[in-house]
Amino acid sequence: MKTLSIENHRTNNAHNNSTLGIKTMAFGTYGAYFALAVIYFWFGGMKFTHYEAQGLVPLVSNSPFLGWVYDIFSVDTFSSLLGVLEVSIGVLIAGRLLSPKLSLIGGALSAGLFFTTLSFMFSTPGVIEPGLGFPAITVAPGQFLLKDIGLLAASIFVAGHSLTELENR
Repeated sequence: MKTLSIENHRTNNAHNNSTLGIKTMAFGTYGAYFALAVIYFWFGGMKFTHYEAQGLVPLVSNSPFLGWVYDIFSVDTFSSLLGVLEVSIGVLIAGRLLSPKLSLIGGALSAGLFFTTLSFMFSTPGVIEPGLGFPAITVAPGQFLLKDIGLLAASIFVAGHSLTELENR
């Protein structure tokens, strides 16, 4: 059965592992891990501020998946719990330095989180720019949420790359 592969058979069989393409791919791979970890440390750290907690309210309260959390937790408590989760995901992704199992877990959790935040595009009022109609979206929250497509893809890449490393052992 032929499967889709992003690998290039000419590069896999190459005797020279220092081609520009291979170096660029390695830089991009390490960059994806580093970028996701930094994003999670930064965004997760901000979740411990009242400013960030208030910024989440319109997104979370309109979500069919998360709208209930403010019935259980205060705005600041939920934001802090989310901060703990996000910093933990950042640690797991950075944990690739120790074990691909850690980054596999981090990548999977990250993908779940970005899938959830992308759902806010459909439940948060003000995503579509009313004067222009679809597909025009507002800067906030529209474009702010749209970037999560790329972060979801990076999360899936990290999980897949980590899983591949585990499978090759």
